[in-house]
Amino acid sequence: MILMQIRDSYRLIPGLLLTVVLAALSFWLSRILGEDLLGFAATPISAGMLAILLGMLLGNVVPAAAWLVPGYGFAVKKVLRLGIILLGIRLSVTEVLRLGLIGVPIVVGCIAGALVATIILGKWLGLPDRLGILIAVGTSICGISAIVATGPVIEAEEEEITYAVAVITVFGILATLIYPYLAHALFSGNPGKVGLFLGTSIHDTSQVAGAGLVYAQSFSEPAALDAATVTKLLRNLFITVVIPLMAFRHSRNQRGIQDDGSKKIKLVRLLPLFVVGFLLLAALRSIGDLSLHANGRAFGFISEPAWRGLYNSVKSWASRLLVVALAGVGLSTRFRSLKGLGIKPFLVGLSAALSVGIISFLLISLFGFLIEI
Repeated sequence: MILMQIRDSYRLIPGLLLTVVLAALSFWLSRILGEDLLGFAATPISAGMLAILLGMLLGNVVPAAAWLVPGYGFAVKKVLRLGIILLGIRLSVTEVLRLGLIGVPIVVGCIAGALVATIILGKWLGLPDRLGILIAVGTSICGISAIVATGPVIEAEEEEITYAVAVITVFGILATLIYPYLAHALFSGNPGKVGLFLGTSIHDTSQVAGAGLVYAQSFSEPAALDAATVTKLLRNLFITVVIPLMAFRHSRNQRGIQDDGSKKIKLVRLLPLFVVGFLLLAALRSIGDLSLHANGRAFGFISEPAWRGLYNSVKSWASRLLVVALAGVGLSTRFRSLKGLGIKPFLVGLSAALSVGIISFLLISLFGFLIEI
C-alpha cells in the first residue's frame, strides 16, 4: 500500500512541475506587461489570467501527454483548495471599521445589485447556470479569487471557470484604465466618493489597487487610493456570505434529496472543508489584528512587524498556489469547449460590469454626503 502511494506521488511530479513553471512565467509576464510596458507602479494585469492563457495555449497546441495529466489534475483539485484556504488571511474585520458605517450599506447594495442583475441577465440570455453564477460572483465580490473559490462549490467545469475568469479580467482591465478619470468627473474630485466608486465597481483586488494608484498619481489624492483599498477589502469579506448562498442555490437546483425523501441540503455541501478553512484563517487574521490594536501584540505575544510579516507571507503563498492551480485549469481547457459557449458570457459580463458601475454611482450619489475619508 505504501509503495503504491509513493508511486502515485511520483506520477504527480511532471504535471505539477509544469504548472509551477507556467505560474512563475505568468508572474514575470504580469510584471513586465503591467509595470515595464504600461508604466503602472503595481501591475493591474492578473498573473492568474496569464497562467490560464499560457496553459490553454500549451495544452491545445501540444498534444497532451498522459503522464502530465495526474499532476495538473492535482493542481486543479488540491492546490486550488489550499490556495483558497490561505486566501482567508487577507480578510480582517478591523479594515471594515476604517471605512465607517455608511460605507457598509453602499458596498452591500452594490454586491446584491450586481449578483441579482447578472444572474437574471444570464438566465434571460440562456447562459448555463453555473457560468452565470461564476460571472456574478466575480463581478460582485473579488474577481478571479471569488470565481476560483466558488467553482468547486457549484461543481463548475474547468471551461466555465476559464471563461468566467476571461470575462472578468477583460472588463476589469478596461475599468482600471477608464474609471479613475470617469470617477474624477462624476464626483468632482471628492477622494472619499472616488475611492468608494473604484472599490465597488472594479472587479479584482489588484485592479482596484491599480486604478486607485492611477487616480492618486494623476490628481495628487492619495486618500482616494486608501478609500478604494479599504472598500475592496470590505467587499472581499462578503465572499464568506456569498459562497454558502451560491452553494445553497446550486444544491437546491440540483434537488439534493436525502434518503428519507425530504428536501434537505447537507451542511457539507454548503460549507466544504476548504471554505471552513478559509473562514478559520479569516477569523485568525481578525483576532490577531484586534489584539494587536488592543495591546500592541497579536495574540498577546507576536510583535507588529512579525505579525505583518507572517500574514503577508501567507498572502503571497496564497497567490502563488492559486496561479499554479489556474495554470492547471488552462492545461485542462480545450478551445473547442470554449467555442461552444459563444459570445453570450461576454455580453453578460459587459452588462454586469455596467450594472455594478451604475448601482455604485447611484448609491454614492444618494448617500455619499455622509462619507468622511
